[in-house]
Amino acid sequence: MKNFPGTPGTLTGLVLRISQCVFAVGSIASVATTHTFFNFTAFCYLIASMGLQVIWSFVLAVLDAYSLVTATLSLAAASASAGITVLYFSDLGDCNAGGECQKYQISVALAYLSWVTTAISSLIMLWLLAAG
Repeated sequence: MKNFPGTPGTLTGLVLRISQCVFAVGSIASVATTHTFFNFTAFCYLIASMGLQVIWSFVLAVLDAYSLVTATLSLAAASASAGITVLYFSDLGDCNAGGECQKYQISVALAYLSWVTTAISSLIMLWLLAAG
């Protein structure tokens, strides 16, 4: 199954969700500031549907932002931990924690691999965006 541009977790998706939210709020504000909109069922329906659109778009925007932020935080955490690992093994020459030092190295390596898979996924989505 082909993933399309604008799916949750991509920058394009985040921009689309924020745009949807802003336009829906603008639509509600435009109609709600009139004095007689409640006399027309279509405008009442418009406000109700745009209210649901605001909620849905906001939730998806939060999901997109969360995905982008966690990817950035993972790289930062892996890099900081790698710095400490290098400090212990290379600069200080020895780790006093014994077997735990190897676990620290494995943890940092796995964190980088996790981030690499996230980056690959993002690049695939970018490739699909360009190909689509």
